[in-house]
Parts: sequence; structure tokens; C-alpha cells
Amino acid sequence: MAQTNRNVKDSVFADLFSNEQDGKRNFLSLYNALHGTHLKYEETVIENKTIPQSMYKTFHNDVSMLIDNKLIVMIEHQSTINENMPFRLLEYVTRIYEGIVPSRDRYLKKRIQIPTPEFYVFYNGLEKYPDEKVLHLSDSFSMRDYDDTSFPQLELTVRVINIGPEQTWKFQDGCDILKQYCDFIEIVREYAVPGESESYKQAIEEAIRKGILKNYLIKNSTEVINMFLAEYDYETDVAVQREEAREDKAIEAAVTLIQKYNEQPETAAQVMGAPLDKVLEALASK
Repeated sequence: MAQTNRNVKDSVFADLFSNEQDGKRNFLSLYNALHGTHLKYEETVIENKTIPQSMYKTFHNDVSMLIDNKLIVMIEHQSTINENMPFRLLEYVTRIYEGIVPSRDRYLKKRIQIPTPEFYVFYNGLEKYPDEKVLHLSDSFSMRDYDDTSFPQLELTVRVINIGPEQTWKFQDGCDILKQYCDFIEIVREYAVPGESESYKQAIEEAIRKGILKNYLIKNSTEVINMFLAEYDYETDVAVQREEAREDKAIEAAVTLIQKYNEQPETAAQVMGAPLDKVLEALASK
């Protein structure tokens, strides 16, 4: 399989809500819909805090913005919701905070201030899922015998919001760009044949005819096609290699994900069901 350029942002969702041209304005629209606020773009400071893909490739569809003393992390998910999302986001947000807080400041006597985090997963899949659900990191703890005097010493909550075709998200009317995006994904599902660029082109042309994401798609049609092809290549590689994997093949498949897609070793080992120590050994020998 031809190697995919993973430096290209390979999620339309991420590009719409974080690109340099209109992404921050779109993000603010979604933020206002989530929080019931009416912040104005001209009066609001928004800073992109997404981790470069070369450093962290667990999420290819992430939007991380600093706004109003909050760190907002948004991820779109079209496949089955991963119940380990709180743990994965714990890894992710730790790396963001490392970039926000200078190393020396962590040893100061005075307490440092860090942005308040909020985590959202927008589920845009076809399987039945609640309108909204909250996932907790503490649900993964091996011992959870809390009483009235104890509580989880570490917690991270993720708000999962269903924006799939069978749902009417109550905030969607307040964010037209999200509604258009969902409509576009439905057209893609109708037209597209995974891995075939011409089918994505037809889906884009249909969306433009209907006025859905019209300006964005006219300007970025080639890049959008490449995003879908890149995502297909990655998902296909993972599925095929997982199906064929024994331990030795699982190790090699994990190394491939690290080298070809810039995955973190821990994530690649988990995805392929390979022992992390042996993955690291194989990686060191390359």
C-alpha cells in the first residue's frame, strides 16, 4: 500500500474547526452553542493548542483551543465509541499542559494556574447511542470501593454528544457550520466508495450543488479528498494487520504504525495487541 502523507490534516471536522482561515470563527460558534454564550469573535482571544501530529497521532480529528481561561478539547468519532476515551484524553491533555506550563514554573513554591479543561466527543456514527453520555476515567480503576469519605483521587470526564443522522442535537440549530458538516457526512456516506477518490469528488460536487459547506469545499476539494483517502488508508492498515496478527506479526504491525503513521508506541502496541516491551525492542533494532 502506498505510504500516505500523514502531515496533511486528515479530518474535515478538525480542519473546519481549527484551520487558520475560518476555523476559529467556526469553533467559537460551536463553543457558544455548547455553553449558551454569545461571545463575539472580534472580542474573544482563541488560541490553537492542538498537538502536532509528529508528536502525537492517537487522534487525527482533534480540535484543542484555549478560550476564556478554558482548554476545550473536541474530537469527532464516527466508529464505535471507545470506552477508553477518558484514559486516552488524559495522555493527550497532559502533553498539552506540558506545552502551556514552562518546565521551571512547575517547581515554583506558588501555585501555578492552568486552564480549566473540558472534553467533548461528537459521535457521528450509525450505531445506536444515547443522545448524550458522560464517560469517567474512574470507571477504569481496578478498585472502586468508594465510601462516603473517599472519592477518586484522579478523575477526567468526557461528554459524548450524539450528532449522528438519527439524532437531533439540541444545540445544533445554534451552530450552522456543525449542521452543514453533518449533512456533508451523510452525502459522503451515500456517494463514497472507501479508497476511491472519484466517489469522494462526486460527494463534494453534490454538497456544493446543495449549498452545503459550499465555500469551504470549493476552496479545499482536493485536500478534502486527500483527508478521506488518508483516513481510509490508516483504518484499513489497522484492520488488516490486526486480523492477521500473531504476536510476532502484531509486534511488526505496531512498529509499522509508529514509523508510518507517527503513532505513540503505547498506542500502537495497544491497538495491535502486542507487548509494549517487545515493540520497543523491535523499534530499537530498526
